[in-house]
Amino acid sequence: MPRRSSGGLSAPRPAARSPPPKPVHHAPPPAPAQSGGSMLGGIGSTIAQGMAFGTGSAVAHRAVDAVVGPRTIQHETVVSEAAASAPASGTNSFASADACGIHSKAFQDVRDFFFSF
Repeated sequence: MPRRSSGGLSAPRPAARSPPPKPVHHAPPPAPAQSGGSMLGGIGSTIAQGMAFGTGSAVAHRAVDAVVGPRTIQHETVVSEAAASAPASGTNSFASADACGIHSKAFQDVRDFFFSF
């Protein structure tokens, strides 16, 4: 019996089975870094970081001043007639008619409270 031609197409072959994937072994996580174990090491690094930040800030201010020009700050004081005519209290030299007098008095009160023990 003669063979029949399938028109150039071959019959599909069954797919070859690939072996199952091998389990992936991950490296253990790195141990947490230890900073010497002393509290002074943490404080020392914090102080060093603060000094570096302050130095960088000062250098940046100088660079900006060199490009733009130095900053000038002018303080203006406006004294009303009522404050100028009122006598200053002699009991507390820090309490005055200026805007900071109230805050200065509050600071002194808190300071006296904490250091009275």
